[in-house]
This record gives sequence, C-alpha cells and structure tokens, in this order.
Amino acid sequence: MELKTYLAIIWRRKWIIAIVTILFTVIATIGSLLITPTYISYTTVRVATYGGGIADIGRYADLNYSQLLMSTYSSILTSGTVRGQIKRELNLQERPLIFAEIIPNTELLRIRGEATNPDTARDIADLGAQLLIEKSQELYTGGGQSTQEILGAQIDQIKAELDEARLEYDRLLSDSSDDSESITAVNQSIALKERTYLTLLEQYESVRVNEALRSNAVTIIEPAYTPPEPSKPRHEVNIVLGILVGMMGGLGLVFVVDNLDTTLYSTREIEAATKLPTIGKIPLATEANNIIRVENEFQPEFEAIRRLRTNIFAANLEDPPKVMMVTSAERGEGKSTIMSNLAVSIAQSGKKVVVIDCDLRIPTMHEIFEQPNKRGLSDILLDNHTVDEVVQDTVFPRLNIITTGELPPNPTELLGSLQMQELLENLKKEFDIILLDTPALLSVTDAAVLVPLMDEVLLVVTRSRSHRDAVSAVRRQLKNVNAKSVNVVVNRAEHVRSNGYY
Repeated sequence: MELKTYLAIIWRRKWIIAIVTILFTVIATIGSLLITPTYISYTTVRVATYGGGIADIGRYADLNYSQLLMSTYSSILTSGTVRGQIKRELNLQERPLIFAEIIPNTELLRIRGEATNPDTARDIADLGAQLLIEKSQELYTGGGQSTQEILGAQIDQIKAELDEARLEYDRLLSDSSDDSESITAVNQSIALKERTYLTLLEQYESVRVNEALRSNAVTIIEPAYTPPEPSKPRHEVNIVLGILVGMMGGLGLVFVVDNLDTTLYSTREIEAATKLPTIGKIPLATEANNIIRVENEFQPEFEAIRRLRTNIFAANLEDPPKVMMVTSAERGEGKSTIMSNLAVSIAQSGKKVVVIDCDLRIPTMHEIFEQPNKRGLSDILLDNHTVDEVVQDTVFPRLNIITTGELPPNPTELLGSLQMQELLENLKKEFDIILLDTPALLSVTDAAVLVPLMDEVLLVVTRSRSHRDAVSAVRRQLKNVNAKSVNVVVNRAEHVRSNGYY
C-alpha cells in the first residue's frame, strides 16, 4: 500500500487511536497515583587498589583485577547476608532494597537505598556503606591469622634461635677444649640467622604498612542524605508513556481492525474489489429516494449524474444501450435514487425514457415519482392489463414509469418469463431508453434472471457501506449469468471540485 492509503486508514479510524490513547493515559495516570511513593538515597564510596601491593604489586596494579574487586564488593553489598543484617539493625519488616552501581572509569561505587520512608532510605544506604567497610577488612583474613601475625611469630622464633646460638658461641669461646671448627660453624649459623631475622623484619614492616592501607581500602566519599521528595513514581513520565503506548497500541489496532473489516472505504478500493470499469462517481448528498431538484446546474450531484449519463453513451457510440438495469449487491446502497435521477437526466437530454420498477417485493419507484401503485408490471405479466393501461406519465417531460403493481406469488418466475422478454421488445419500439430498477442481487434471484436481457448493467457500490466479499460475489454471479456489459457506479464517492465542477 502507498503512504496515502496508510494515512487514509489512520484518518478513517482516528477515533480508535483517540479512544485507546485516552484509555491508556487514564490507566497510566490512575496507576501512577496508586503506586506507593519510593524514596531513594545514595552513598558514594571509594574502593582503592594500591600500587604498593598487599601481597603482589603487579596484581593490584592490574586494571582487570580492579574491576573484579569492584564487582566483588558490589556482590557482597547486595548479598542476602548484608541485606539480612541491615534488616535486623534497622528493625525493618522486609529485606531492604539496596543496590550497587559501579561508576565507569573510576574507583567509585554508588550505593543506592530505596524505601517508602525518606529516613529509612538514607539509613539503608549509610549502613550498607559501613557494612561494606567491615566486610572489606574481613575479606583478606578469612577469620584466620593475618600475614603480619604469621611474620611476627616467625620473627619471635628466629630471634629465640639467634639468642640461643649466641649463647652457644659464648660458651665455646670460654671453653678452651673446644676446637676452632665448632666455633666457626656456630659463627656461620649466627650470621645466617641474623640475615634471616633482618629479612623477616623488613617483610613484617612492609606487611604492617600494607595491612594498615588495606583496612582503609573502602572509604566513604559522600554520605547519604535524606531525600526531600520521592523518586518514584514519576507521574509526568508515566503519563507520557501512557500516551505513547496508547497511540502505538491504537495505531496497531487500527490496522488489525482494518484488515478484518471488509468495508470498501474509497473509490480505489471499490475498483480493486470489483475489477470492473467505473463509469460514474456520485457524491449523492440528497436524501435517499429523492429526485435531485437542480437549481444550479453546476451542483456536484447534478453534474455527477450528467457525467454518468454522458459516460454510458460515450462508451457505446456505435451501439448505445437501450435496456439497462441498475442493481447493487445488497439493499440500502442507493441504487433506486441513482436510477431515478439518471432517468430524469436522460429524459432532459431529449430521449424518451421509461422506468420499470422490477423490485416487486419492495417497490420504491412509485414513491420517488409520487405515482399510484394500484396496477403495474405484475398486471402486465399476468395479462390483467395492457401496457398502455399501466404506463404512467411523470412531471418530467419524456419520462414515463411502470410501477410494480400488486405483489404476485411468484415474482422470480414472472421476471424470467417469456412475457417479460416480449414486454421489453415492445417497449424498445416506443422508448429510446428502458431503465429497470431491480432488487439487490444477493437478496433474491429476481435481478439475476433479468441480467441476460440487459444491454447494460449498472452495479451501484456505495463507499463506506459495501463490503468486499459481497461485491466479489456479485461479480461472480454476473459472470455466471453471462452479463453483456457491467459497469460500476460509485455512490457517496469522494468530492472532487475544480472551478465549480465535480
């Protein structure tokens, strides 16, 4: 489909979009107002990784390890253990809503606490930061001895061994019986232990400093504050989202409904559905079953009927149609109104016209032309009256009418009888044009039996009323009964104005 077609569909069903949009907006507004307000407070902490190294300098200088450390702290903060501890310490009814957000390209971690009370939201964020500091200090010890304690024990042990070796050395020096080899061995042992002792002291001091740094790895940069107003729900955002979702949902529903709807809403759709030539487009603005009273010859309705008349005869200059029927797929499509106005227009062009009301079940021509219906077509076909006794004059020059008369018990058989064929042949001798107003083709079979007798069939299809499946069924039916010529007349066609002309 072209963009113009899509826009036409949207415009035609704009009320669906409006209703769905209003509905979603109301739902979003009410829902937003019913949501319990939520307050949010933030605490920002720094998770430091020192180049000096806690145990491995290269490891802590590595960026990937830094990210792993940040992720570890985030997981610890949002763990069930920490949530449970916060719940107990703050005497909360439910587990707190606490979240951690790593700020990219920094050593900062933003802790978010949420609660229905602003003070509680602040306390959750603050307590979460404090617990994170405690957990960070426990992270490296795991509850056992620290590196500093292990080194301290080793230093004490080596010092005791060194003191013992020195005592042994002094004893050997005072004992003249000992040989020099023993003194030399003890002296070497003392030197080795002294070097070991000094090395352990250096390591101990380094570890002491690093563990001091480690105890301050997580520090609070920005403490939590009491939020002045709730962060959720955001009424304006929810309402805007409701409008947008409503519009999109309405738009989708429009195309779903349009796909299910077989109504023909434009002349283009009618032409595509019928696959038949369109010979006239009538923007019939008058009331149903009325003759157009023309005071301005450039009135759109009048000009449309006159154009239809011109097109009918211009299409068949060598063999113009004499017997034509006007029908439709279903009742209420304006065929009788169009036919009566077409008859008036043809008569005004100088041709002698007779209108035959063949809708024996629901006659209308006598009402349109304001004529009695005591006797008519049924009387002619039943040989109750002659044609001359039945044909009536109208207020329009050169225009006569044959009404239906009384409803016979077998209308279909009468219309398809030999008498009907003979009547049409006789009328051809007296009139230039014979117009038959017939029932809708899908209502009864009365119209179908007349089709083979017609020079021209005018199928009235009403925009915004006729249905695609009905029109397709009529097209097949006309083909099955061997219609000679079928043309479409679009009723309620779109107005096209140019310099006063339709």
